[in-house]
Amino acid sequence: MKVFHPSRVASAMAAIALSAALAACSTPVPPPAPRAPAAPPPITLAPSLIDEASAWRGYMTRANAISPDFKNGEDIQTSLRTAAAYEPKQFLRGAVAYAAIVALQDPAFVANLRKVAADPAARIALRDQLISNPNMATVQPGAESAAGLILTTLGGEGARLVINGRAVKQAAYAVQRSSWSKASVPDRDGRLAGAKTLSTTPMFGDAADVAMLRQASFGGEAGAPLGLTAGSAPPPWSPIVVRGLTLAALAALGEGGDSNLATLTTLSAEPNAAYCLSMAKLNLYQCLAVSKPHYEDVFCLGQHILIDTGACMVKWTGAEMPAEPEPEPPAVAKKTVASTPTAKKPAVRR
Repeated sequence: MKVFHPSRVASAMAAIALSAALAACSTPVPPPAPRAPAAPPPITLAPSLIDEASAWRGYMTRANAISPDFKNGEDIQTSLRTAAAYEPKQFLRGAVAYAAIVALQDPAFVANLRKVAADPAARIALRDQLISNPNMATVQPGAESAAGLILTTLGGEGARLVINGRAVKQAAYAVQRSSWSKASVPDRDGRLAGAKTLSTTPMFGDAADVAMLRQASFGGEAGAPLGLTAGSAPPPWSPIVVRGLTLAALAALGEGGDSNLATLTTLSAEPNAAYCLSMAKLNLYQCLAVSKPHYEDVFCLGQHILIDTGACMVKWTGAEMPAEPEPEPPAVAKKTVASTPTAKKPAVRR
C-alpha cells in the first residue's frame, strides 16, 4: 500500500482550497449573445420593368402635351405620329410596372412586407402564394392605401388624356375656319401605314427618368418619393390595380428581380385591358383610312387615340370618367355683325 507523505497531502489540500477561493471570486462567464436576425433581401424590381414603366410615363407625358391649337397640316401630322406611337401590350406592361412603383411609395404596405421578407421561410411561402394567386396582395396590411395611390395616379393620367382628347376633337370643328384645314392630306396611304408601324414599334424611356424611377422603386428604404398623395381605396379593385399591388409586393419581398422575370412579365399582362387598346388602334386605322381633309385627321387624333386610350386607362383602374363639359350656349349675333358660318362636322365614323 502506497503511503503519501504528509507534506504532499498538505500541499494538495492547499491547492484545492486556493482553486475554490479563486472560483468563488471570479466573474461568471455570460451566456453567448443571441444572433441578430438576418437582414431581409433588398427591395428589387427588374430593370426591364422599370424601363417599361418609364416608357409608359414618357408616352403619357407627350400625349397629354398635345395642343389643340393647330396652325397647319404638319402640326396635325406631328401630333398624330406622337400619339400613335405605342404598342398596346408594351403600353399595358408599362402601366402595370408603373403601378407597382407607385404602390412601393406606400410606407405601410412596404413595412409589413419587409417584416415577412426577414424570415426566409415566410418570404418564400408568400412569394409562391402571390404568384399562384395575385389576389393575396389585396389582403396584405396597407393594401388599401397602396391601391388608392395606384387608382388616383394612373386613373388621373387617363382622365387627363380624355380631357385633352376632347379639346383636340373639338378643334376638328374650330379649325375649319382656316382654309388650309380643308385641303386633302398628302400621302394618305403613307400616313396610315406610318401609324400602323408606330403601333408595333417599342417605346423607350428617358435615361434620367429611368434612373429616377429606379430610385423610387426602392420604396420606403432608400427610394426617392414621387410626391404622390391619395386616400385609401376600399376593395374590390380592378385587375390592373391588383397586378400592380402584386408586383410591388414581390419587389418588397426581394423577389421582384431578374430571377423571377418570366413570372413578373406574365403577371403584368391583362388580356381584357390589351383588347381595349387594340380596339382603339383598330378604330384609328379605320378613321384614317376614310379621312381626307386635315380637319378629319384632327377628329381621328382626338377621338380614337387620345380619348379612347385615356378611357381604357380610366376603365382599367376603376377610376371615374371625367364629366363631359357643359355645352356652351349659342351666341346671339348682333344685327351689325355677320354671324360665323356653321362649321362642318368631320365626315368620319366614330
